[in-house]
Amino acid sequence: MDRMPAWADAILVPLISLFLAAILSALVILAIGESPSQAFWLMVDGALMRSSGWGYTLYYATNFIFTGLAVAVAFHARMFNIGGEGQAMIGGLGVALVCLFIPWPHWSIALIGATLAAGLFGAAWALIPAYLQAKRGSHIVITTIMFNFIAAAVLNYVLVNLLRPAGAMDPATAKFPEATHLPTFQQMFSTAETALFRGSPANVSFFIALAACLAVWVLIWRTRLGYEIRAFGNSETAARYAGISPVRITVVAMLISGGLAGLMALNTTMGEAERLVMNATEGAGFIGIAVALMGRSHPLGVLLAAILFGFLYQGGAELALWTDIPRELIVVIQALVILFTGALDNMVRMPLQKLFMALRRKGA
Repeated sequence: MDRMPAWADAILVPLISLFLAAILSALVILAIGESPSQAFWLMVDGALMRSSGWGYTLYYATNFIFTGLAVAVAFHARMFNIGGEGQAMIGGLGVALVCLFIPWPHWSIALIGATLAAGLFGAAWALIPAYLQAKRGSHIVITTIMFNFIAAAVLNYVLVNLLRPAGAMDPATAKFPEATHLPTFQQMFSTAETALFRGSPANVSFFIALAACLAVWVLIWRTRLGYEIRAFGNSETAARYAGISPVRITVVAMLISGGLAGLMALNTTMGEAERLVMNATEGAGFIGIAVALMGRSHPLGVLLAAILFGFLYQGGAELALWTDIPRELIVVIQALVILFTGALDNMVRMPLQKLFMALRRKGA
């Protein structure tokens, strides 16, 4: 064996990467005259020590779960779906259409319709890049990036010219009917004596995200389609020899990936804003790439990585509010975590792999 144990790859590599990112972030904070320990505890207090902070952390995590799963499914088929941002935008359009133009009697029924619309619209936006990759050999990275910009332009046109209420200046739809408003954590978990998650946007779509994690695990590791996706991702030649159609797997995997990214709109559009607005995705499609990489494309890993990035987003907002650390530096700190857990992953993995090989030879 020339590889490290699976547990080391799944646990040690991300932890060491995160530790290195934390050290470099601490040096950056020191350089501007702030205390790294004070900054860290302020992040912990603002994101984890109060129910309202947990609400914001889980709200952000919900977005990252959907986009992380989207990237993870494509990874298993040896594809790099960079289009989660655009797919989530178009998913939001699907949510807006069904919420505005269908008279739903209750939020639970509306949620089913919105889930179907978000998934279908997101999948439809991934279909053309999938077809171009499968039939024409166009690189999926290039086409999905291009479709992000096209999605933004389409959404801008629709909001400004078609769905904007008369007399409104905002590029946004009207407020969705009250029957479509999703219950927030504050409404779900507060009691007459105690108000929990006060003011936070976390809502019932978080549980849809958890269900999506379970569904992806079942799909990838417990179904024939999942086996074909993994076989194709490991070796296209072997998959062809086994009778697996590369065209079918490419298209199906991207449709599932796009559908998962589209589901993010349940949280941002139906849950938090209760209307469709521009820039509702706020970069979550790209954060999903780091989440999938850090989570090793496994649903449990994606869930844990999404919560970590939710903590970074909410903790970063607390730092910008209560310290002299500028908001731009918070983005730099978040970028360092993405850099070490994503792009520089091999910088940690390769020395660890050599260490385990040396220990194995010594033990033999």
